[in-house]
Amino acid sequence: MTDTKKQLFVIGTGPGDAQLVAPRALQCIEASSELVAYGLYLELLGNVCDGKTHHSLPLGEEINRARLALDLAASGKTTALISSGDIGIYAMATLVFELLDQQLQGRENHPEWLDVEIEVVPGISAMQAAASRVGAMLGHDFCTISLSDLLTPWETIEKRLHSAGSGDFVVSFYNPVSKKRDWQLNTARDILLQYRPAETPVVLGRQLTRDEENVRIIRLDQLDARDVDMFTLVSAGNSESRHIINGSREWVYTPRGYRKKLL
Repeated sequence: MTDTKKQLFVIGTGPGDAQLVAPRALQCIEASSELVAYGLYLELLGNVCDGKTHHSLPLGEEINRARLALDLAASGKTTALISSGDIGIYAMATLVFELLDQQLQGRENHPEWLDVEIEVVPGISAMQAAASRVGAMLGHDFCTISLSDLLTPWETIEKRLHSAGSGDFVVSFYNPVSKKRDWQLNTARDILLQYRPAETPVVLGRQLTRDEENVRIIRLDQLDARDVDMFTLVSAGNSESRHIINGSREWVYTPRGYRKKLL
């Protein structure tokens, strides 16, 4: 008798459009009997999830989602832990490996987790989706910063904002605002304005690739938290990012230095 394979797929399903889900992600979902996710992510996948057992845990239950996925896989049920975007970027993959790390350090009592085979399947991130909608905003060096201070002290976030500003990185903000937290984005704007022009282009991408998608291009000095929610990806260009207009079509790109070869 052979041992039952204990498999956990950790899957990013992209920003929302079913056509942007990677073929490997679809294969892994098909191979799974158990799907663990925030309910909205399963709704966005539609019929792909039919015939599977759904384990939907609400926002705020991320640790329990990761624990449940490991438990199900360790019991011999092929399991998919699913997040939108890329599951390795501010998402669930890090929790899975943090729990395994805790087990190896003797701080958990789940030795069965260590027998689980794990495959991480990447997805298209929100910042990539936003950049694609406006052209080539991420054409040169860029970074991401989460503005949520629930898990990271604001002093650390503020230091990173100054570093991104002085380094002249294109910056994509995750978790820009919430119902209880709206001052951080305007503070981040004011910090970046110390390092780059007021007319620096900023992209606001809400519900990217979904039916309710709305994409706007504004100036950095026009950025206001009142125009943003948790479904919005905010990307601020660097000092060289260009906003170009061709009739009714607008584009943003960040040059990489080819201009010297074009002249």
